Amino acid sequence: MRQVLFTDLDGTMLDLYDYTYDAALPALDAVKRKGIPVVFCTAKTLAENEYYRAEMGLKDPFIVENGGAIFIPDDYFSFEFECKKMGKYCVVELGAFYSELRKALTEIREETGFKITGFGDMTAEEVAADANLSVEQAKRAKAKHYNESFIFDEPKDKEAILFDKIRAKGFSYTHGGRYYNIHGKNADKGKAVKMLTELYRKEYGDVKTLGIGDSMNDIPMLKVVEQPAAVRNKKGGWLDISLPNLYKAKGEGPEGWVEVVEKFTLQ
Repeated sequence: MRQVLFTDLDGTMLDLYDYTYDAALPALDAVKRKGIPVVFCTAKTLAENEYYRAEMGLKDPFIVENGGAIFIPDDYFSFEFECKKMGKYCVVELGAFYSELRKALTEIREETGFKITGFGDMTAEEVAADANLSVEQAKRAKAKHYNESFIFDEPKDKEAILFDKIRAKGFSYTHGGRYYNIHGKNADKGKAVKMLTELYRKEYGDVKTLGIGDSMNDIPMLKVVEQPAAVRNKKGGWLDISLPNLYKAKGEGPEGWVEVVEKFTLQ
């Protein structure tokens, strides 16, 4: 049986504050030696995913911008399937395009007077300072295609109005950590994981899926994998989800990631 590992990055494989992943490398190398695909399933952009895949020596497909699209390297699977050719990838697009999302967010800001600041309103230097990134990291984070991250600088009780406005314009939203996100209704980590899992099953037959995450926007992914796992967050707890077979790692971030990988793939 072929295993497939779906993993979030920020706060899971990467430390939430300094984005280091040194602690995860030995376990990652062991997973690679076993031939287990490691599929990033993250809010990060294409540019960010490509950076970390190159850093970690990974060649597997990846899911960008909270399920906005699946990027599959050319000739990764032995069969043809419906997709959009984009450079060296075959891309299955699920989300709305960035220009549409920016337009909707601008309209909401004008209609409500809410203080909404998207990544598209900020320079790379401003994003770097706000998100604790280097300027180069911020440039990659700003290179969005299917999602817009934004700061909602309003009281918590205004959230419901914001969410209603986003839905009324035909889009959806997520909120993880500091940033809110607006994206297409069909952009969903769970849908993307299910679609990619079916491609793996067509290629390999029997497949077992493991998913690792840490925040609310990982819940759709965790609901569709056979073995969901949550790492401990910086507050000392886990994401609020009730799944009968959810494994809760004792470790935070990369340390928790290693704990899950060793338990479910390396024993």
